[in-house]
Amino acid sequence: MVKEGFDKASTNRIAEVAGVSVGSLYQYYPGKEALVVAVIERHNQEIMQLVRGALAEVAAQPLEKAVRRMVAAAIEAHRIDPKLHRVLAEQIPRTGSLENVEAFNREAHVLFRTYLEAHSAEVRVTDLGLATYVCVTSIEALAHTAVLHHSAIFSDEMAERLIDETTRLVVGYLQ
Repeated sequence: MVKEGFDKASTNRIAEVAGVSVGSLYQYYPGKEALVVAVIERHNQEIMQLVRGALAEVAAQPLEKAVRRMVAAAIEAHRIDPKLHRVLAEQIPRTGSLENVEAFNREAHVLFRTYLEAHSAEVRVTDLGLATYVCVTSIEALAHTAVLHHSAIFSDEMAERLIDETTRLVVGYLQ
């Protein structure tokens, strides 16, 4: 599916690449859309495992160090099979699995807000809900765009520079 895209991928081809019969594929997935939903769920679980781990690491760390790790985790998460991520991002509206993405986003927001609440003495914003939205959305948008749309030129050095600049942006906003 990643190589050929959603429209060109057939259940016959998917079964062939997976080494199973089409009948076996249909036993678990009623169609191509259901298969995409399952792949989205697995990919989101991988990403959230990384994000949860990063947030657990930084729970007691000061703001700048914590934000830097969160930004790095967002970039790492988008580097988990970026070609698959791009295809899935394009297919989410088609498969109607937006609720999975929304649940993922809600969890990321809750985790980030929990961090901000625990470190409110370091933060100079008045609305933690809005601050959470601004920070998480900014980090996600920058990581997503850099890795998925500039992957051919996105080196480790560029990743470090993006982490530095995004950290400055978020910490500057919060303080």
